[in-house]
Amino acid sequence: MILAGDVGGTKVHLALYDFSGGRLHPIRDQKFPAHEFAALDAVVNAFLAGDDKSPATKREEILAACFGVPGPVRNGRLKLTNLPWTLDVRDLSRLLSIQHVFLINDLEANGYGIPELAPEMVYTLHKGDENAVGHRGLVSAGTGLGEALLIWDGKTHQPIPSEGGHCDFAARTQREVALLEYLHGRLNGRVSFERVVSGLGIKNVYEFLCDVEKMDEPKWLCNRMAGEDPNVVIGECAEDGSSSICFETMKIFASAYGAEAGNLALKVLATGGIYLGGGIAPKRLKTMQNGFFMQAFMDKGRMSPLLQSIPVRVILDDTCALLGAAAYAEARAAELCGRSERAESVQLS
Repeated sequence: MILAGDVGGTKVHLALYDFSGGRLHPIRDQKFPAHEFAALDAVVNAFLAGDDKSPATKREEILAACFGVPGPVRNGRLKLTNLPWTLDVRDLSRLLSIQHVFLINDLEANGYGIPELAPEMVYTLHKGDENAVGHRGLVSAGTGLGEALLIWDGKTHQPIPSEGGHCDFAARTQREVALLEYLHGRLNGRVSFERVVSGLGIKNVYEFLCDVEKMDEPKWLCNRMAGEDPNVVIGECAEDGSSSICFETMKIFASAYGAEAGNLALKVLATGGIYLGGGIAPKRLKTMQNGFFMQAFMDKGRMSPLLQSIPVRVILDDTCALLGAAAYAEARAAELCGRSERAESVQLS
């Protein structure tokens, strides 16, 4: 059995997996509000203890554990920026009584999860050359903006984590220049792509349209945003046509998202495709389909024909990072102990 975790700034998603016929098989999963726990091991202990619906899990049945975490992992250690937690694989292994514990970047975990996805869990936004092989790119807009390189080694794609979402925001139009100047003033300096292409970015763009372009903000919209998640309201009202300011917000967001996805495609020469992860794209497929994303993605001058040949796919499964963490844990544990649960499940099938 494998324990997998997807650690975010607001929640921790944990899951247990085993294997059937060489494929990951979910046993159970649960989400926990991160701020209610003093450390990651406390969250894991609560999960393994079970509840009224699920029995407790025996530690000795867990072969390995892996947690996808936001940020760069160095020597098995990471200090989270949005939580007062410092994670160390050695401490976690001791505290959880699990021999093999691994920490990997959350986008790296998503990269390992892509081959584990069912076909229906991937939506093709742009077909491109579907038969092409080669490197891939992963761009995930959610609470923040994560990026990873998926390097083709001739047999498989090796995920390489990056912090590309924190690169400088590159304005392409006069409107984006004004947005950049607005955010530069608000942030007292440098503006990254994450400040535009993320959940935080959606709110930033909305406020720019209010403060600079003086777009009308109807009272009913203000009331909804005061009582609900503003990003959800903006996205819904953009797609149902009930608010012009929300539509323009998501138009700018989608264009900037497409431009940065195209930038990554050029940098990694992603002939094998670009994948869009995170929580926003799968929930806002109508926005992603309206043309603004792909127009900006392909708007690369002399390189535009190359971008037109690159497939763009949206990951619909919100457990992709968990699948990837589980796959990574099993593979690394197999290397260390010489026993592969995945291979054994194939022999038994």
